[in-house]
Amino acid sequence: MKQLVLSEWLLTQLNQSNFPARMPNHRRIYEVIRRAITSQVLPAGARLPSTRRLAEDLTVSRNTVLAAFEQLLDEGYVASQTGSGTYVTYNQHDNFSKDIAGSNTSDNITDKVLLDLNVSNTSIKPEDSLQLSKRGLAACASTSRQNQSAKQNDSDRVNSRIHNEVQPFTPGEDDYAGFPYALWRRLLNRQWRTPNPALLDSSHDGGYLPLRKAIADYLRVSRAVNLTFDQVLITSGTQQSIDLCARLLTDHNDCAWVENPGYWAARRVLEVNGLQLHPVDVDKEGLAPTTIDYRTTPRLIYTTPSHQYPKGMVMSYGRRRLLLDYAQNVGAWIIEDDYDSEFRFEGRPISSLQGMDQNGRVLYLGTFSKVMYPGIRLGYLVVPPNLIESFKHGLYELQRPGQVVIQAALADFIEEGHFASHIRRLRQIYGERRRLLQAALASIANVGARLSTVDSGLHLVVEFDQACDDVRVTEMASEHGLRVYPLSHYCMGEKCEKGLIIGYAYAATEHITQYGGKLAEVIQEALRN
Repeated sequence: MKQLVLSEWLLTQLNQSNFPARMPNHRRIYEVIRRAITSQVLPAGARLPSTRRLAEDLTVSRNTVLAAFEQLLDEGYVASQTGSGTYVTYNQHDNFSKDIAGSNTSDNITDKVLLDLNVSNTSIKPEDSLQLSKRGLAACASTSRQNQSAKQNDSDRVNSRIHNEVQPFTPGEDDYAGFPYALWRRLLNRQWRTPNPALLDSSHDGGYLPLRKAIADYLRVSRAVNLTFDQVLITSGTQQSIDLCARLLTDHNDCAWVENPGYWAARRVLEVNGLQLHPVDVDKEGLAPTTIDYRTTPRLIYTTPSHQYPKGMVMSYGRRRLLLDYAQNVGAWIIEDDYDSEFRFEGRPISSLQGMDQNGRVLYLGTFSKVMYPGIRLGYLVVPPNLIESFKHGLYELQRPGQVVIQAALADFIEEGHFASHIRRLRQIYGERRRLLQAALASIANVGARLSTVDSGLHLVVEFDQACDDVRVTEMASEHGLRVYPLSHYCMGEKCEKGLIIGYAYAATEHITQYGGKLAEVIQEALRN
């Protein structure tokens, strides 16, 4: 097996290459690896070393290497596979042996970081793609910069959790430190101490009945959802709920309206189901369809009305009424994603769109991943009365949900009042972090950046003028150990807003002011230049 000491080779190339003096280190590393891939020095299927090891060998920060890898991922040169590594995906003819023969690298050199030139069994091979359907290829392949970035973000999030190195301000991260582990373990043990064969089976009637009843009671009071417990279906989370709606309510090539900017994972599920996505811009009142948009009649409308993702505005009453009337007139279904409704820090809770629906056109969905923990993989879908039986059959036939023991423990968690208490604690913690971050970022107004004032959710949005390169700003933040996401990666079509998505749920309260001040400096430096 041929092996190449990538770190030594990179150091040689970095020293020999004539880079501009002001070029950042991560761009230099990116450029050298990109050249190696396009010149066939690194063939398709080659596995790159971990960012940690490579950073140690190059004597640079891990954030620098992460930034280089992210750029390669965004441009399609490599792909990240959770639990396996990062692989070259840029296809070239296999002339590696010939290239290496003329290089200065010896096959018998050993080092603690080696690049394996054999194609991994888990890497994507060209012949494999010939076996997949168009829908399968859409599900497995990253066809856009946004999707590649999102997949890398998820991979980095999991790896960071394993090594306890989640960077401050990473969007989508929650602080599990306050999760009541002992209580949750006791509730789970209670279910196992009383053997019930039904808890070991898959769920065949929409989910564990006591949990469906508990969710119905909670939504009726806290979100003004108009429902009976029979309308509640337990799913494995937001993506499965959207997938079920798309499978049962649409046909291939039907149109789906999606918010722009909007939630990339929802778009992905709809795309995989063969829907044609039509982006509809949002403004300060939420989804803002124009006359041009109305010319494209949708079968589905995906929206986050109570806290638009990612910008955070609340859909106005007038817009809600118009949207409901329009859906009724054209026979469209509305998917209302109430993804973080629990985290509103000021004012009265925003009522659901579903609660205003008089015609049974809204399917309401939520998740426990934000309040509990992502690995719980439990969410819920509230369907109109005339779809109950169809969706129960569809859920069972297509997805056979399980985890009934966890569903039973969660039902007890809600019914005994622990859920409400846990939410109150999280609101206090996250609300304080939000306040501190807003104060720390106040100075960015001096350079024309606009900080969102929305009083809910787990992230803030900083908006830039169109001329600003928000990807570059995220790279600059990464060099200081701060991970934020560019707003442009959430956009579709010609309109591409610029800004930053800044999460604050995971950043320790005592460090928010320090980290926020550093991020403010980065933003000011970027916008002044």
